[in-house]
Amino acid sequence: MENTFNACAELLERCLTGTNWSEPLLRRALSEDDGRAFLNLVVERLSDAFDPALCEVYERLFAQVIEQTAPDLAPRIRATALFPTAPADTDKIYVLSRVTLGADVAVTSPLIDAVKRRYPHAGIRFVGPRKCYEMFETDSRIVHFPAPYSRGGSLAERLRSSANLWLTDGLVLDPDSRFTQLGMIAVCPPANFLHFPSRSFGADSTHRLPDLAAQWAQEMFKTENARPFVAPRPSPCATADITVSLGIGGNPAKGLEAKFETELLKLLANTGHSVIVDEGGDEPERQRVQLALPKSMRTHQGSFASFASLIQQSKLYVGYDSAGGHVASACGVPVISIACGFVNPRMAARWRPLGNVLNGNAPDLLDQIGAALRVLS
Repeated sequence: MENTFNACAELLERCLTGTNWSEPLLRRALSEDDGRAFLNLVVERLSDAFDPALCEVYERLFAQVIEQTAPDLAPRIRATALFPTAPADTDKIYVLSRVTLGADVAVTSPLIDAVKRRYPHAGIRFVGPRKCYEMFETDSRIVHFPAPYSRGGSLAERLRSSANLWLTDGLVLDPDSRFTQLGMIAVCPPANFLHFPSRSFGADSTHRLPDLAAQWAQEMFKTENARPFVAPRPSPCATADITVSLGIGGNPAKGLEAKFETELLKLLANTGHSVIVDEGGDEPERQRVQLALPKSMRTHQGSFASFASLIQQSKLYVGYDSAGGHVASACGVPVISIACGFVNPRMAARWRPLGNVLNGNAPDLLDQIGAALRVLS
């Protein structure tokens, strides 16, 4: 394990410094945990930089990865130099999911908003896991095109998800999806493909991703002011004034210690407003919530789309940087977002929600949250 992580660290350093890497180094980096270490330590770090130069490095690197691990996919490595234009009309649009819930709200949904208005008679197929589609389930224009993708799967399993997808009868809109490995793998004929390069577009700015998606949509579709949105089914749970998520998306760097979470929920309880806390999508998160929870506070158990419905109806959302903050931003709900774990300022700027974004390392963080709670007065 140590040698492989050293290989991934060396490979990443070579990518970041523009130094060539050897095939043996790449093979070592790909060997541990079926390629998961490479995806988590190298690919995510290159993507999180939001640097056009590193996008070019990623394309060169991942082309070699495909040739080594899935040579049958090599003919489908996309010619990224192509710059297609949007058609005058179309009757079907496939929108690829970003697979993560927050990204589908922040990035995918404004693109959907744009094509809904640009092509008012087109059917829209949301391509991805059901849990992501559920965020838009009540929109009559959007139907589900089931396509599995295992975020925790091996490199080979994730590449199989790309290989299994081929769409020929409509326009394909790619918001930098994992299904195409960030635009690398063709999933349709070239003339049908439109790709929003979220990591390089607007590189000279610190704009948020929803705003960049809207800007790109305006240039591509001549549609102004595209906006993020959600359309989940109503939650069966009773609403609350304050919705809370302690979710960290499996990344411990995005959260703080248990003592902080206990004090945070106590502070929210003392406002006198009703509070509901999402128990999250896995057992470790549920245990963290239960450990911090005051006795009188309710929790939400169920799909994230169900919780998103509660966020829509709340007066305030509080949480770490997560999908909940993007839902609240899309719905115009005030946000207190606790920002931790960003690898650089550009990444933090791209993913920030609207509202109060507070530095998770600040020594007076609870005092800042207390001051921000005045929006409930």
